[in-house]
Order: sequence, then structure tokens, then C-alpha cells
Amino acid sequence: MRKVLYIFGLLNDADIEWMARTGIRRLLSDGEIIIREGKRSDFVVFLLQGELLVTTRSLGEIARMGAGEVVGEMSMVDSAPPSATITARGTGFALFLDKVKLEQKLDSDEGFSSRFYRALAVFLADRLRDDRALDTHQRVRGAPVQPDLGPGRRDRGHALGAPEVAGAGSATPRWRAGVTLD
Repeated sequence: MRKVLYIFGLLNDADIEWMARTGIRRLLSDGEIIIREGKRSDFVVFLLQGELLVTTRSLGEIARMGAGEVVGEMSMVDSAPPSATITARGTGFALFLDKVKLEQKLDSDEGFSSRFYRALAVFLADRLRDDRALDTHQRVRGAPVQPDLGPGRRDRGHALGAPEVAGAGSATPRWRAGVTLD
């Protein structure tokens, strides 16, 4: 949950309330494709519970993501199509924020826009640091390691309406450089 807390921690309560009101909260089914490689997505997705698999046609599975991760966010800063497919592994729960509505809010609310893009920059910088640290460790030691994200926290995710989902746990992300998830 640490990842989504970067974003929520830099937004104010009114921003989060808008996201909760505007977003679509829904259950994810095992095997459900959230984002398809090469096809633009209409949503930014906040995973509140469960696990997602990240795959590419050329490499297969490259990462697993747990509660607190955000996907589809890269399209807010880059127009390239997604370079990976994101699929639900087991059941889960997510908040889908329509990009058209989000862009309208960003255009009409300067304060929200400033806070949102700052939070997105912090989030993406952290993802890049984790990726570089993992790559460095693998080169030096020759063994894959997953960084510790710490215990899951439900304070903001729960505020967005995440129900308890049986069997939905968190997972630690493993990233490969050059993969965009939008």
C-alpha cells in the first residue's frame, strides 16, 4: 500500500473525496485483463486489494504488483501505448479513474493539478529507484531480490471503499526497465 500512499499523501482530503466519488470501485476477477499491451487504456487504476501480473509478449511475466500499486498512470505524462499487459491474479478490488474526467479535473482545478502531478512524479521516481536498486543487486549478486514494501496500510485505500476480498493479499513489485503500464 506504500506506493498509493505517495499519491494520497500529497493530495488533500477534497482531492481524495473527488477521486472516490468519481472513480468506479469494482471487483477484479482472476485472469481479467486490466491493460493490454499496445492498446491505450481509458483509466488510471489504483489496486486496493489483490495482485496483478505484468507480462509482455516478448518476455512473459516480468512483475507482480500488490495492493497500493497504480497502473495506467504513465499515459498522464507520455503518449506511448502500454508496453505490457496487466492481468488480475486471483480476485481483487480496484478504483478505476476515467482519464477523460481526470483530465477535465486537472484542467479546471489548478491546485489539484499541481498536487496530482507532483504526487505522480514522486511515485514514478520511487518506481525508477526500486528498479535500479533491483537491477544493481541482481548484477552484483546474481540473484533476484524483491524490495520490502513494508506492511500494508489500509487508511487511504479503505477510504476509497475497498471491501475485504477473501484470498486477496499484497505482492511486491519487480520491474524491468523500459516497461510502461498505461
